[in-house]
Amino acid sequence: MKATIEVNEGNFETEVLNSAQPVLVDFWAAWCGPCKMLAPVLEEVAAEKRGQAKIVKVDVDANPVLAARFGVQSIPTLLYFAEGEVRHQTVGVTGKKAIVEKLDSLAVAA
Repeated sequence: MKATIEVNEGNFETEVLNSAQPVLVDFWAAWCGPCKMLAPVLEEVAAEKRGQAKIVKVDVDANPVLAARFGVQSIPTLLYFAEGEVRHQTVGVTGKKAIVEKLDSLAVAA
């Protein structure tokens, strides 16, 4: 079972903006090579952080309104949310250590 959650325009508010825990949103597409490289890293982080943080994925091709709403122009783009607000942003492939550090900083701030 996947540890990440697929999110779309219909459930974004519930899963991300109203979440009690920090949320990492991965804006990706099936045709994106770097996105495919990042996916297993995000699955690993999601499994390790279960109950402490959420990792969700937004397919930019299926959800262009969400991508435009957050100004996503390059993928993969990772947006880190806490209390319904974007706190950090990373564009491109990022290492697991950097992802975990950003999530942990959000957990401390919350």
